[in-house]
Amino acid sequence: MSDTKKTRTTVDIYGQQYTIVGTESTSHVRLVASLVDDKMREISSMNPILDTNKLAVLTAVNAVNDYLKVKDRVERLEAEIQRLKE
Repeated sequence: MSDTKKTRTTVDIYGQQYTIVGTESTSHVRLVASLVDDKMREISSMNPILDTNKLAVLTAVNAVNDYLKVKDRVERLEAEIQRLKE
């Protein structure tokens, strides 16, 4: 059994309450929820006819796109650091 303590954090995202269970700190979970809420509201303001499900999917697509860009940048920087060490 894991020694990692799980916490329960209740957050509000786009007018709905969710209880998030995980090992991250409450402040981290609240930050993530706030960023998701902000992105959903941003997308909704540009596309007010979207239903919540489509809005959530578009928010997820945006988040994964941003993640992949950052991951690629990190990999390129790590490769550059390795090249400079040699």
